[in-house]
Amino acid sequence: MPYLFVHFKEKITPDGEAVYFGKSADGFNWEAVNGGNPVLMSTLGDRGCRDIEIVRLHTGGFVILTTDLCIATKFDENYNVDWKHINSHGSKCLSMWKTDDLVNFSEQRLVHFGRDDFGCMWAPEIFFDEKTEEYLIHWGSTVEEDDFTHMSIYCSVTKDFESFSEPKLYFTKKNEILDSHITKVGDTYHLFYKNSSNPPMNMHATSKNLYGPFIHDEKFEEYMDREIQHPGAYEGPTTYTLPDGRWCLMLDFFGCEKEKMGYVPFVSSKPGDMNFSRATELFSFPYGFKHGKVIEITEEEYSRLA
Repeated sequence: MPYLFVHFKEKITPDGEAVYFGKSADGFNWEAVNGGNPVLMSTLGDRGCRDIEIVRLHTGGFVILTTDLCIATKFDENYNVDWKHINSHGSKCLSMWKTDDLVNFSEQRLVHFGRDDFGCMWAPEIFFDEKTEEYLIHWGSTVEEDDFTHMSIYCSVTKDFESFSEPKLYFTKKNEILDSHITKVGDTYHLFYKNSSNPPMNMHATSKNLYGPFIHDEKFEEYMDREIQHPGAYEGPTTYTLPDGRWCLMLDFFGCEKEKMGYVPFVSSKPGDMNFSRATELFSFPYGFKHGKVIEITEEEYSRLA
């Protein structure tokens, strides 16, 4: 069972903030596609791609969405970034490409969702609702109404990635939250996200309804607090099922040594089982994969990517 990992590289040069592909025949051992060079680079908007998302369409083909942002052009002489300014004055769009075969791509499009009161649109993800055959796009944003001081998860729905519903609030808390990831196991929706404070760490919640309400998973919070050193240094959760049936949760570890950062794997016995153990020794990466998404692909698609 082969896999595709779409991601970016957080470097201090703009070529890191682009769409990169990694592929794996077994979900454990990853190799770079395209010689480790970008597969797609932005030429519109902020001219950078972060937080890479991909979804396989039920009608065939794929859609790639990214945060429209280039941090590398915003460093000062000491490599500091004014994150507050980005949160209040960043892009109100997401970058999008379509592809039928993961090799040939459409022209880049900046998708505007009809609201200019967002401070910046961060970390888009897409969940396909089989009941309605609609795609739920969700992302993190601050809004003008609260003076761009509180990030929550917002969403829009589309059937064709041509027209989109007006964005609405999807999930929020008293503290700021970001980096939402939704997956369904059986009849349960699992929502992973990042608390920015109180405490700063990745969280997990469940619901029987795609739109909630979601029940907080206290045991997962206790696990993160007990077992993970510096839990606030992880973000960008994504999950997938390994060929042996185990469930893999990837968390993106970030820091100052840009190229040495990347995803850290945690594995449980099966999808939906939240008893994770860190399993770094089982996985290999050619470099630090940054905030992205893992999907299953066919043997033909895997060969084509070579």
